Amino acid sequence: MQTVGVVGANGFLGSALFRVLSTSGTHQAIPITRDTYVEKQKQSFDVLINCAMPSARFWAKNNPDKDFKETVEKTANLLYGWQYKKFVQISTVSARCQLDTVYGRHKAAAEKLCDLEKHLVVRLGAVYDQEMKKGVLIDMMENKTVFVDGQSRYCFASRDFIVHWIASHLDCTGLIEIGGRNAMTLKEVAQHIGSTSIFEGVVDHQEVQNPESDLPEASEVLTFLDQFKK
Repeated sequence: MQTVGVVGANGFLGSALFRVLSTSGTHQAIPITRDTYVEKQKQSFDVLINCAMPSARFWAKNNPDKDFKETVEKTANLLYGWQYKKFVQISTVSARCQLDTVYGRHKAAAEKLCDLEKHLVVRLGAVYDQEMKKGVLIDMMENKTVFVDGQSRYCFASRDFIVHWIASHLDCTGLIEIGGRNAMTLKEVAQHIGSTSIFEGVVDHQEVQNPESDLPEASEVLTFLDQFKK
């Protein structure tokens, strides 16, 4: 049975991934949080997964030093200070799409630390779930201003799909992008849910390159959002 350390096991993605791995029957999942970091660093893992990088783009813009520390330095500390056979970096398509932003540049810099011949980088698009607390979907549901152009295309995929995909592909290496196929514009989503949100900002396409055949359709997010319609 593989020992899999999940760094960021209390987070939005890490908590769900830890649950899936814990019930897989083929992995011994070990949660790694801020409270247990020092203790777990003494262990050795078959696979070490970094789910702990910050996901707030505007926070990164306003706090570039802190974002660098939590993204690039954190990744380096895991890569060089922990014992493992395989390293998995959970990243974002912003590492390719948003190199003109602090958030995207830091994600890209963290990826470059990873040896793609031996390890795996998984870039994610927009992720949705009942437990989400922020992001463009929340903004549109609450009729808030969305600070990107409404024609921006997003490759929405459910958290459940994402974590099951990661758990079943831990033997992969290289760089893989995961998200919904046939990305939707934010205006299409807003119209579907009857949102009155105003869109301000530049076009920001968050699409998956070379999508795998087993990826879901991005439009499945509409069915998810239907349950919140009043």
